[in-house]
Amino acid sequence: MKLILATGNEGKIREIRSVLGDRFSPILSMKEAGISHETVEDGESFLENAAKKAREICEIAGCAALADDSGICVDALGGAPGIYSARFCGHHGDDEANNRLLVEKLRGEKNRSAHYTCAISLAFPDGSEKHSEGHFYGEIIEEPRGSGGFGYDPYFYLPERGLTAAELTAEEKNQISHRAKALEALLEQL
Repeated sequence: MKLILATGNEGKIREIRSVLGDRFSPILSMKEAGISHETVEDGESFLENAAKKAREICEIAGCAALADDSGICVDALGGAPGIYSARFCGHHGDDEANNRLLVEKLRGEKNRSAHYTCAISLAFPDGSEKHSEGHFYGEIIEEPRGSGGFGYDPYFYLPERGLTAAELTAEEKNQISHRAKALEALLEQL
């Protein structure tokens, strides 16, 4: 069954393809499918935003569509940046500026615990939907480490592994990340 991924984020596309490649074929990004559409993410939760994106792309493409909404939630910041993670610095997709602002806001803070959340929504042309959510726990460090991953990964430290998410191999991350857990929960529903 054909699946369109409602994202342009190459990191997310790689992760989703590696997990769902056995269930859907082909798996296409919006760009590969020739779809140019921007969903207004005005939901109040990760799940609301994911479901809205999946429904819109499913309707446009006429086939199954999967969307995720994910971000980092920092305890000392009351869960921020949360659903605003990609645009924490005031504009969308500037990982460097987002990370700089996060580290600045946590300067001097002792509680550095945080978690990534990923909500996934899969919409089908018949109107049915599947939803799942996953979490990935760690803490924020002040200096980046590693060159893998994307987003906040170089600052997201996993104490039990002694590594940041950016120091994990793609295979390791795809087994333990918030997106991996959400995709695993979704697979159980298929």
